Amino acid sequence: MREPAPTPDLGSNCPTRIQYTHPSAPHQCADWLSETLQLYPGSRELACICIGTDRSTGDSLGPLVGTQLEEMTAPFLRVYGTLDEPVHAVNLENTLLRLKKELRNPRVIAVDACLGQLSSVGWIQVGNGPVRPGAGVNKQLPEVGQVHVTGIVNVAGFMEYFVLQNTRLSMVMKMAQVIASSIYSVALSENSRRRSL
Repeated sequence: MREPAPTPDLGSNCPTRIQYTHPSAPHQCADWLSETLQLYPGSRELACICIGTDRSTGDSLGPLVGTQLEEMTAPFLRVYGTLDEPVHAVNLENTLLRLKKELRNPRVIAVDACLGQLSSVGWIQVGNGPVRPGAGVNKQLPEVGQVHVTGIVNVAGFMEYFVLQNTRLSMVMKMAQVIASSIYSVALSENSRRRSL
């Protein structure tokens, strides 16, 4: 018997979670993202900031998602953060300033890797509210996005930099595929909805 996918609780501050291996993970993530974005109806533009670096396996989740979204060629979605041009601690503030100049009051989806409990590794989280990049490695960085998608790539609590460096690329790649697919699906439906207005 297939395990049912969880349903979102948009009134809660806790993100909705699903295993990246769950058969309906891309669809569930897309549904949750779409529902959460509806909490921000005033803005028509959609942007995705994919945070991380290509120099660390665990922290490459964001740039992998950004690269996949760029390859899907979605002109109705602005993507910041790819393997070629990652968004990380050094350039995050400048990227946020650039976004404000280039887009008018966009709805922003933030994507980032995070660390968690051993039992949570492999879960994708979709939540209302910003992501706090660098929190797992004790960095003070600006909050990003109205909505966030995070992938729990490894275990927190001890030598976080080393843990991120030694995360399995296979899992990170598969999580990135699920996340990119769900964001692209949401962008397509948002673009269709805009055209019908």
